[in-house]
Amino acid sequence: MNPENLLPGVLAPVLTPFKRNLAPDTDLFVRFCRWLHGKGVGLAIFGTNSEANSMSVAERSDLLAAVIAGGLPARALLPGTGACAIPDSVRLSTAAAKAGCAGVLMLPPFYYKQVSEDGLFAAYSEVVERVGDARLKILLYHIPQLSGVPIPPGLVEKLIKRYPGVFIGMKDSSGDFATTKGMIERFPGFKVYCGSERFLLATMRAGGAGCISATANVNPAAIAGLQRSWREENAEQLQAALVEIRNVFEAYPTIAALKTAAARFGEAESFATVRPPLTRLTQDQANALVGSLRAKDFDMPGLAETLRAESTVERALAR
Repeated sequence: MNPENLLPGVLAPVLTPFKRNLAPDTDLFVRFCRWLHGKGVGLAIFGTNSEANSMSVAERSDLLAAVIAGGLPARALLPGTGACAIPDSVRLSTAAAKAGCAGVLMLPPFYYKQVSEDGLFAAYSEVVERVGDARLKILLYHIPQLSGVPIPPGLVEKLIKRYPGVFIGMKDSSGDFATTKGMIERFPGFKVYCGSERFLLATMRAGGAGCISATANVNPAAIAGLQRSWREENAEQLQAALVEIRNVFEAYPTIAALKTAAARFGEAESFATVRPPLTRLTQDQANALVGSLRAKDFDMPGLAETLRAESTVERALAR
């Protein structure tokens, strides 16, 4: 079976827990990945909500190796490998391909703005050629409000034509469903994911692949449930319920709010730590967030138990 056929319909850009000294908490990260995978979602490690661009290439490489050593299947992984420096992207993408990951999620080089399509094509092409591995499968990551570098349809067309079977899809985090729908219609067979479950039902009805969403970190089973049952009569109600929970988180800085929820419901206070320049929620904000969630009977069942459980792999590595 080809790796692209193994991509899950819903993936979480996995939150990265940090220790007090701001080093990644590898054990907690692996356990959180295990909980998410058990809830039926794939693992888009090193995405925006992972604070990936606040981490070094070495840190991301080590975490990828730890997740696989921790027993998570590589086919469930979609690591973010986009970087400003081509060698960094090559190193991360090479490791992902060798590990057998389902694919990689690749930002464009994002420091220089107003660059040409030819320049972006050359950057992506250089990565593909240097990796030189037929197992490499790339999903483009379109998030222009943060990257400042949009991925236009013309570029997508050129990449698909030059590298058929390598560029297999896109995550559209533009927040504009018209863009998502346009990509789905223009490129049949291209796996287009919306960047928020707010558009999940519409994306599935348009022929899209699913969603890669921040709140899949905290509400994974419900989001995956809609992706599987979007043809059912109650799909509209399921969609409305997802939006209701998402609205609670969007009332706060998103990454800090998600990590606060993981910390409180997972009974792991350190999970609330973010790397500067981000800041964690204030105590009042955290209490208000959790209060709003509990008022909606929100829970993250099994998280606390999973975060406390030490796996046999972790015990072996500790010896």
